[in-house]
Formats: sequence, structure tokens, C-alpha cells
Amino acid sequence: MDFNRPNLQKARKRTDKSIDIINFKLDDKYKDLGLNKKYNVITFGCQGNEADSEVMSGILEMMGFTHSEKEDADVLIINTCAIRENAEDRFYGTVGGLKALKQKKKDMIICICGCMAQEEKTITKILEKYPQIDVVFGTHNIHMLPEYIYKQMETNKRVIEVYSEEGNIIEKLPHIRLSNKKAWVNIMFGCDEFCTYCIVPYTRGKERSRRPQEIIREVEDLVKNGYLEVTLLGQNVNAYGKDFKDIDYTFSNLLLDLSDTGIKRIRYTTSHPRDLDEATMKAMQRENIMPHLHLPVQSGSNAVLKKMNRKYTHEEYLEKIKRLKELNPGISITTDIIVAFPTETEEDFLETLKLCEEVDYEGAFTFIYSPREGTPAAKYENNITDEEAHRRLDILHDKINAGYLKGNKRFEGKIVKVLVDGTSKNDPNTLCGYSEHNKLVNFKGNVNAIGTIVNVKITEAKTWFLIGEQVE
Repeated sequence: MDFNRPNLQKARKRTDKSIDIINFKLDDKYKDLGLNKKYNVITFGCQGNEADSEVMSGILEMMGFTHSEKEDADVLIINTCAIRENAEDRFYGTVGGLKALKQKKKDMIICICGCMAQEEKTITKILEKYPQIDVVFGTHNIHMLPEYIYKQMETNKRVIEVYSEEGNIIEKLPHIRLSNKKAWVNIMFGCDEFCTYCIVPYTRGKERSRRPQEIIREVEDLVKNGYLEVTLLGQNVNAYGKDFKDIDYTFSNLLLDLSDTGIKRIRYTTSHPRDLDEATMKAMQRENIMPHLHLPVQSGSNAVLKKMNRKYTHEEYLEKIKRLKELNPGISITTDIIVAFPTETEEDFLETLKLCEEVDYEGAFTFIYSPREGTPAAKYENNITDEEAHRRLDILHDKINAGYLKGNKRFEGKIVKVLVDGTSKNDPNTLCGYSEHNKLVNFKGNVNAIGTIVNVKITEAKTWFLIGEQVE
């Protein structure tokens, strides 16, 4: 069979080859392909995957498809995540459940894309065990989705097109955004950090930045369309612009220029501590750049950080946090932490707990190490038992939750500005949204406030959210 399969060795390569910028344009022969047909996109993983799914929805609607539930879809896309084993397990559980649906709807086209599609082992498993999957494509060629659907409809044969390359940049892509007030905005793609536990540099290609004028234009258009908040996305946003050869323009420059667009709120993720510089910290003093930073540390142990290839020390990380707080008093800091990384000793773990106290984290995503096939760490000897790993995770949870509550308590009795997302899932009479410090706030207020920024007086702080009342 003539398939383009992923190749891990090719995906490792980094060269000085220039990046091609390709403007998306839908070929006329695809424009009516989806007339009287429906689609659905299932998304696993990070904000980057969510942004990709919005693009695929935009492409499908340009082709004439309309959105539906998955049971009614003529084209069903599953956008996958490869960051941890449980994400892959959820994917295979979902795909297995589609076998019966495919038997009922034999003409349904089931597509797989995203980071798992970039892994050699995934393609092998799909070919061997999942005949219900019709189309597989990776992270580099989302813009070619119309061609793959067309080819599958014409031939009724499997299409597998996964490119193992450094990657290009595709502009002028359509979006069907899930919110009409908040938007994801990709500013760069790929990663060159090569942390030993992470598969992302192999699945997303090398770091490559969008031109600033394209990003500024996108945000200006969002402002014109009534959007109030943007979240800038990249695997390492702090490295933005470092690949430019013709201009001296970095992430701090971009933040300042976007601050001048009139957008009410700017957030960004994800940051790498090594590349967080003082210019970015100072840019965050702008009123519409939100006082919250998610700065993944992964471990507080210098020995473990070195084994992870994180390129900074406990002390260097702490020094940046200290300077960040000096320049931005009251900023909320959250993080990512991995426990039970191969070779992590009890002393190493205690260093992580110490760092949590030193930083005063107000939240964290915490995980037990999950080996990813093809990464260096997958070959490291690991003598840490599951019981010990879970013990450490439980202790870390207690530490983080205490910091979460402490960080929330400081807002009791204060008035915070909340962008109202809608009503609470648990109580339709309660509104909810996020404060400038990225705190979830549940409050009594007028439903007309949905989609606006309102003042809320905080009456009580819980561990994971704040309770308040809307005030004028």
C-alpha cells in the first residue's frame, strides 16, 4: 500500500532550512463536497489541539459540511494527544467504541490526526487492529484535509499521509471558534527543547514563529468581532521570534504590540523557564496582559532537571520567579510537576516540595512519569514502584492544594474583574467565569452579564474556586 508513514529518525532532525509560509486556499473541486453532509470533531489534549480542531471545523464548513453529534456525522475526526499514556488509552477506547457505529453507517469517514498520528507505533496498530479508520494525517498537513476526504470518497480506500518533517507555517486558515469572546491564537509551532521525557519535538517539528504582522492582524480582527480575550499558544512561547533571521523581534515585542490592539485580556501558554526573560516580565506590567503565569518546572531537583534536559537549575528557576514577582506584585504562578521520574530519589522529591513552598504556587498539573516510546527517558532504568509513585503524588497534591487555597484566600473581601463564560454546570442560577488572575469564580448575577467583564466581590474562597456577588 502506498502510505506516507511517520519516521521518528526523520522527525528528530533540525536544520537551517528556511520555513515556507503557505497561504491556505480551498480548491474549487472541494467546495461542495460536504453539501447535505455532517461532521464532528473529537479533541483530546492541549489547547494547541483545541485550536487545530477549530481550524479543521472551519475547513469542513468551507466545504459545505454542517456540525452534528458524532452519531450523525458523515465525517468524524479524532484529534489525538500523545503526551501521556492515559491520553492514548482514552483514544483507543473511543476508537474501539466506533466499530459498531461504522457498521451502522458504512459510508462514515473516520479520520485520525494529531500527535498520536505522528508516532510509528500508532500507525502500525491502526493498520493491524482498527479497520474502521479510513484517513490518518498528522500535525503538519491539517490544511490538506479536503484532499484526503476527497481521495477517500473517490477510491473508498484508506488514506494515510503523515509527514515527518521540521514543518512549515500555514496562514489564512479558517476557524470555527468555540467561544465568541475568547480565542486561541497560535503564535508559533514546534519545539526544539528535547526534554528527555517528551515526544512533542518529534510530533510537532521544529520551533517556527508566525510573522508578527499576521498575528497582530488576527487579533485586530478578533477585537473588531467583539472578542475580549486571547490566549497566545506555542509549545514554548518564550522562544517566539528567535528563529527570525531578518528582524530582531521577540516575544516581549509581540506582547507589547498586541497590547496596543485594544484587546481587553491577553494570556499565553506554555512558557519554558529557560527562555523567560526580563523584557517579557516587564511587558506583563501592561494592564491588559493578565497577572498569571503558568511556568512548568517539572521537578525541584537539580539532578532530575539535568536528567530531564530542562537546561536550568532549581536556583535559576527560583531567581526568575523572584524577579517576576518584584516586577509584577500579586501575580499568580502555576506550574507542571512530574513525580517518580526515573532516578528520582526521596531527597529529589523533597527538593520539589521545597520549591513549591518557595514559589507559593497557586495551582499545578501534577503527574506520575509516563514513558513515551522513542524518547531517551523511556530507556532509563526506573526502580520506583507504583505504590511509591502514588505516595509521592498524594503528598504533592496536598502541598499544591494548600497553595491553591492560600492563593484564593487573598481575594476574600476584594472586588475582582470576571469575564463571564456562562452558567455553572452544577447550578443554572449561578454564573461563572475567570478573574484576571485566572481564578474560577462562581457568583450570583444577571444572565445579561454573560460574555462581558463584570466586577464581582469575593465572599468566600474554596480550594479550586471563588464565590462572590456581582457589584456595580
